[in-house]
Amino acid sequence: MPDPPPPEEKPKPAPMSGTVGMLRVFGVPVRLHFTFILLLIFLLFIGVGGQQSGAMTALYILALFGSVLLHEIGHTLVARRYGIRTIEIVMFPIGGISRPERIPKAREEFWIAISGPLVNALIAAGLFVWLALRHQFVPIELLKDPTDANLAQRIATGNFLLFVFNLLPAYPMDGGRVLRSLLALFKPEEEATRIAAGAGQALAAVLGLFGLLSSNFLLVFIAMFIYIGASQEGAAVRGRLLTTGVPVRAAMITDFRTLSHGESIRDAGNLLLATSQHDFPVMHGDTVLGLLTRAALVRAMLTEGPDAYVASAMDRNPPRVAPDAPLSEVLPDLSGPRACALVMDGDRLDGLLTSENVSAFILLRQVSMQQQARMQAR
Repeated sequence: MPDPPPPEEKPKPAPMSGTVGMLRVFGVPVRLHFTFILLLIFLLFIGVGGQQSGAMTALYILALFGSVLLHEIGHTLVARRYGIRTIEIVMFPIGGISRPERIPKAREEFWIAISGPLVNALIAAGLFVWLALRHQFVPIELLKDPTDANLAQRIATGNFLLFVFNLLPAYPMDGGRVLRSLLALFKPEEEATRIAAGAGQALAAVLGLFGLLSSNFLLVFIAMFIYIGASQEGAAVRGRLLTTGVPVRAAMITDFRTLSHGESIRDAGNLLLATSQHDFPVMHGDTVLGLLTRAALVRAMLTEGPDAYVASAMDRNPPRVAPDAPLSEVLPDLSGPRACALVMDGDRLDGLLTSENVSAFILLRQVSMQQQARMQAR
């Protein structure tokens, strides 16, 4: 049997799925979603061969990337003033997303949300003033044909459009967050979010319909992102409200199986088939060494073979939560479809907390609360 591995430090939050690469700005990881990379390739492709030189095409794309990044940095710096750490910034085709460590309060959210569009407004205003002083404005209709001469004006116009687009009062746009923060001053958070998310879905429907009628599939693509974002935000807030005041132990799995660090991948595969469990704590006596997920099991089976030890394939630094921790605060760490955390009472393993089990708990709690409301209404 292999010697048990040394204990690891507290795990960092997992990056959003579908992202590649990483750079750090003000200490915050910045990652690119794969769809954003596809958009950059598309913009570069349509820009090659026109009146604009290749160097200016690349500069234009970098300027747009920088404008979106500065927009998100604006959110990050204002959030930092309220003591909210940004876990990461993810760049999507319709803009960036900053993942805060905690959900801001209504007054905090207003200033955090509006700071991003204001950055783009300042960039646009600065470039427009510079162009006016140099008398280099060209008619708007000429901007559709990219040239080296109108590069600065197109960058300024792009930032102005980012400012206007992001201030649309619909989730998940910044304007939707501003709307929710204002509504939350005199309405319950769930109702405020429902209104803002509903506005986002309505905007997505209008954009999608217009895109289909005009054969503008970029608009359809943007509408899809807005609709999905609004739906996910609404679901996230409902889940957070339904778990407020509830400890982790109320939703954790207590009937689970474990693996010894000396068992093989074959043993783990047999246990996977024999149970409905997807993730297995790896133990050395009563000490938790790590967590073997189904994905890691399959990967180890393919690369190392069935005779390899589970200790070589396990996650040595899995998420750990306390049984009395507020479930609502743990939800962001269980955003993945197969996410799993170990519920630890000190050094003792009390249970498992999975995204699937939490979803089932939220569903049952919602049904229970609805039944209670009907009984009280009678």
